[in-house]
Amino acid sequence: MAAPRVIVVGAGLSGLSCAVDLHRAGAAPLVLEGSDGVGGRVRTDEVEGFLLDRGFQVLLTAYPEARRLLDYRSLSLRRFFPGAVIRSDGRFARLADPWRRPLAAVGGVLSGLVPPADALRIARLRARVRRGSALPERPTRERLHAEGLSEGIVERFFRPFLGGVFLDPDLETSDRQLEFVFRMFSAGAIAVPAAGMWEIPRQLAARLPARALHLGERVVALEQDGVRTADGGGARGDAVVVATDGTAARELVALPGELRWRAVTCLYFAAPSPPVPGPVLVLNGEGRGPVNNLCVMSEVSSRYAPPGQALVSATVLGVGGEGEGDLERGVRDHLTEWFGGEVAGWRHLRTYRVERALPDQSPPTPQPRLQPSRLREGLYLCGDHRADASINGAMASGRAAAAAVLEDLGPFRS
Repeated sequence: MAAPRVIVVGAGLSGLSCAVDLHRAGAAPLVLEGSDGVGGRVRTDEVEGFLLDRGFQVLLTAYPEARRLLDYRSLSLRRFFPGAVIRSDGRFARLADPWRRPLAAVGGVLSGLVPPADALRIARLRARVRRGSALPERPTRERLHAEGLSEGIVERFFRPFLGGVFLDPDLETSDRQLEFVFRMFSAGAIAVPAAGMWEIPRQLAARLPARALHLGERVVALEQDGVRTADGGGARGDAVVVATDGTAARELVALPGELRWRAVTCLYFAAPSPPVPGPVLVLNGEGRGPVNNLCVMSEVSSRYAPPGQALVSATVLGVGGEGEGDLERGVRDHLTEWFGGEVAGWRHLRTYRVERALPDQSPPTPQPRLQPSRLREGLYLCGDHRADASINGAMASGRAAAAAVLEDLGPFRS
């Protein structure tokens, strides 16, 4: 048989991962993307010489799917400091990862930021997570308290840190996801490509044949042997893989139920100098004010800002109901408490309100987390809503969909 044509609807990370695997196997993927670029939720904009990721995003280098698919050297990854700066009790304190910076981590204990009992319990939690847990599923906050961690360390560190990872200020996310990300943080680094997060989908797209990717082609309906696009045209193929976000996918394939989302807002500011030196994440451990976490992206990679300027990223969980001006003023007031009058001189570049940022992962979550891709022979589904809500989950789901397609189509020659 000749190489089958497989239509992939969506050029986010799951769709691109699926298409790359199909192409490697000799199939002929045709990727139809409704927007003007690849990446889905992993996009970057160039604004006045600054690189603005559409929401604060990072890559965990230990992700197994990322390690399988990506060329880290070509991405020129820039790593974050292994730890964080915590804003607590009106001051900043640096908290280092004791397994990577043991001497620096002592300061967190001596300063009282991490009581010795909590330090021991965190070590015990890390060991349990690395071994794998057979405990019943529960919300992350319940799990942290069940591990004996004090309310103080949960509020000062875990709430803003994991809340920023899960986009969940109440830590209702399943502890299955806690265990997964804890293992990833323990096994690798937090990083971004030197030229922005969009380099990840760009690298994947570059591995496809030139005519395999079509931008500005929005699929509006599935047909018996292909798809129909918004301009009245369409495409025919041997199989269709729906790789849109979870809500759009449900509409296309008429799945029952509604997908719940976690939302986030990210504000970018141009500053004459970095308010915090170094590639470090700043966490709001005080539990008040709109900003959950902050990072000076130009300290992580100098390419994020023009020479002589700094790019400040401030993350607010949710999208809120404030108008653009009210939100910016609230964030400025909050950051003025942290950094003083210099914040008045920062120039607002752009605000991103991302309503569909991450699928909600509150318990009970499907088990196994990687859900079957095959809806029926010839129709397949992938995306982070079919796995854990992460870059790794999106890529894993794309791989699984490609495998299901190839299994059903049988042997063929390219």
